[in-house]
Amino acid sequence: MSTATLERTEAASAMSYEEIQAFLFAEARALDDRDWDTWLAFYHKDCPFWMPAWDDYDTLTEDPANEISLMYYPNKQGIEDRVFRIKTDRSSATSLPEPRTNHYLSGIEVLARKGSEIKLRFNWQTLSYRYGATDQHWGTSFYTVDITGPKPLITDKKVVLKNDHIHHVIDVYHT
Repeated sequence: MSTATLERTEAASAMSYEEIQAFLFAEARALDDRDWDTWLAFYHKDCPFWMPAWDDYDTLTEDPANEISLMYYPNKQGIEDRVFRIKTDRSSATSLPEPRTNHYLSGIEVLARKGSEIKLRFNWQTLSYRYGATDQHWGTSFYTVDITGPKPLITDKKVVLKNDHIHHVIDVYHT
């Protein structure tokens, strides 16, 4: 089993809790290492990546098509476009220099297992350092992971940012 992408053999029928943890830790490590190609390999081509916003009544928005979101990519192509802009400095929204990040994951829960699909919830904190200052972001993420192929793939990602008063740009590497 590769620790970078956690490839699985055909004989594996379900991910153990330890394999789920290793999968999530490897995705976070790819972000911390700015290993964009490895990070993108964790995502299914149809995976939406959504960070809803908090509305005026301290309630999360529910529809990324009709309500404001802090971040929304309808599929992996949108995530790939964002990574391309990060890698090539082709966006005014890109933080330059890129911050150094450290991701911490905790409270990893398996919410459901149905067939080849696993629904996960976990808490996270990301520390980022740039321009001599440290920022922190934290929240809860909800993933759906498909384990039918040779390696698990994220098929749905929702990131709830709990401290949404953002001093700088919030980007995929903060989540």
